[in-house]
Amino acid sequence: MTPSQQSPRGNRPHSVSFAPVTGDIVGRVRVPGSKSITNRALICAAMAEGSSVLRGALESEDTIVMVDAWRQLGVSIDWDRDATVISVGGCGGQPSYPHGKLFIANSGTSIRFLTAALAATNGEYTLDGVPRMRERPIGDLIQGLKDWGADIESHNRERPDCPPVHLKASGLAGGIAKVRGDVSSQFLSGMMMAAPYCRGPVRLEVEGELVSKPYVAMTARVMESFGVRVLEVAGNTYEIAAPQRYRGIEYAIEPDASAASYFLAAAAITGGCMRVEGLSMEALQGDVDFAKVLARMGCTLRTGGDYIEVEGRASQGIDVDMNSISDTVQTLAAVAIFADSPTRVRGVAHNRHKETDRIGDLAKELRRIGAKVDEYEDGLTIHPRVLKPAMLETYRDHRMAMSFSLIAMCVPGTEILDPRCTEKTYPGFFEDFGRVIGSRPQYRYDSGESTKKGT
Repeated sequence: MTPSQQSPRGNRPHSVSFAPVTGDIVGRVRVPGSKSITNRALICAAMAEGSSVLRGALESEDTIVMVDAWRQLGVSIDWDRDATVISVGGCGGQPSYPHGKLFIANSGTSIRFLTAALAATNGEYTLDGVPRMRERPIGDLIQGLKDWGADIESHNRERPDCPPVHLKASGLAGGIAKVRGDVSSQFLSGMMMAAPYCRGPVRLEVEGELVSKPYVAMTARVMESFGVRVLEVAGNTYEIAAPQRYRGIEYAIEPDASAASYFLAAAAITGGCMRVEGLSMEALQGDVDFAKVLARMGCTLRTGGDYIEVEGRASQGIDVDMNSISDTVQTLAAVAIFADSPTRVRGVAHNRHKETDRIGDLAKELRRIGAKVDEYEDGLTIHPRVLKPAMLETYRDHRMAMSFSLIAMCVPGTEILDPRCTEKTYPGFFEDFGRVIGSRPQYRYDSGESTKKGT
């Protein structure tokens, strides 16, 4: 919890709300660094030969558990939080304390990336997390690593394709491995980042549809920055030379495009104008394409070398496949309920396996405020309606909470439960959001007290 979110007695906030916004939202913002890039860079830097300096690194639950895991294994990491700089002394592919039980909370990137990277070392590890983590699939990654000779198994009796994961690591042979692509692209990304440390060249073949493909491209570009080239051959097949090593470098991390979506959406709902600085449509992160979705709904999109700007109201409902930008589905849902016609979201069946069921649970909460929602296996249709205030459950999902802030700013009396869940990727979100929309977040605490926060 950030200091500004604490009550005088230190209680956790029960909910957060905003006074309704009455005019167009106009402004500019620079959001914190990308969680996805930070955690990929941490894997490469920790496994590298030599030291790395990561600038613009995100401080959040997901990145903290990644750093803590590497520190537990003996990797030297110095984190200047004020300067958003992480200095990493690479272990050259073999941590000095190659054993232990690693707690990964509910960070999907951390458990999947660490499992693959540690399988390439010599040691014995158990990786586990919160109860929800024990419901999140990892079986396809386990099977892919077994194809490379890993001694790895799930210790989850009820869900044998989910964590905890136990590794008796003795390196990886490499060769051909098949990875399913329809549940999470993180399985493929994890194996890609481990591939240089195999004993022989690697060929990764994706079976079925590859979801969130831009994240795989992001992985390849981060690896290339650390000195390892990924060759895409044919359709969804990747080759990586091995053995080789990442090299320590200085690396700048982009602002988080998923976080930027909430601020762009605030302008799109009200008909205002918002500029996100530090990002362009050429960014590593595919989620910058959310701005194009807003343009389809009626906004004007402007972009330069270091900014993305959206102006005007997103009034027109659309039919959109969001497979490649699935982390912004909840943001779009919050925009869609204020449009003039229905919006159909397709291609995101894998969203049911995220921090929560991001289709079913999203539909449930939108209905709670009065929206009509048709739910499908791969998405939903949102029909705008007159909305009513409600207490919105977040299911410990940071993206639920941040997206619902867009509803709370427009529907008086709406409260977002468990606002602390945004610590996963953006601890100071509600303060930043409140400054941009001109409405300070109001926290209500378990004791019943109500305290306004923010500047």
